[in-house]
Amino acid sequence: MSQIIYRNVSLGHSFKLGHHVILGEPPKGFGSGELQTVIGALAVIRSHTVIYAGNHIGNYFQTGHHVMIRENNIIGNHVSIGSATVIEHHTVIEDWVRIHSQAFIPEYCRLQEGCWLGPNVVLTNAKYPNQPNTKENLAGVTVGRKAVIGANATILPGIVVGAGAIVGAGAVVVRDVPAGVVIYGNPARICGNASDIGYNPIGNDRNTDQEV
Repeated sequence: MSQIIYRNVSLGHSFKLGHHVILGEPPKGFGSGELQTVIGALAVIRSHTVIYAGNHIGNYFQTGHHVMIRENNIIGNHVSIGSATVIEHHTVIEDWVRIHSQAFIPEYCRLQEGCWLGPNVVLTNAKYPNQPNTKENLAGVTVGRKAVIGANATILPGIVVGAGAIVGAGAVVVRDVPAGVVIYGNPARICGNASDIGYNPIGNDRNTDQEV
């Protein structure tokens, strides 16, 4: 197997690394080992995953193949990231989050505990793309606790998806989503409550105290 692990990378016990994994890749302006990278116990990092330096990742972390995670993110325990997904920098991903394949998570997003993102979900953060002030006006998306984002949904910059909400497949979300509702369409509109279709996020609590 051929892996590259840069200096100042800490891996917890019982990890598994696939072929061509790169850990601690220095971001622009930094040298090898200048930023600490921490990955907790029992990680499964599959082939061709690249994790930049400065990430702090919890226990039971796993990726699919060809995942890229940029620098300076905080990622909790029991997080799973699907194949070909891209996570940009300065994002927070809390415990038990599941991100499916080919999703895009840009800078300054927050994915709260237990939320679920389907394949090809796109979060956005650029209010004024391709402008001189684009970077000064980035606004990440917040996905609330145990919210569900369906496949191919797109969520515009700065949107807050409330806890336990369901965003339907292919939706284009242009305004904040209240907690516990179902929303779909382009532009997405509220069409009911998650409880009406049997989704009960409060009843889906997991034990996050499992020892490693």
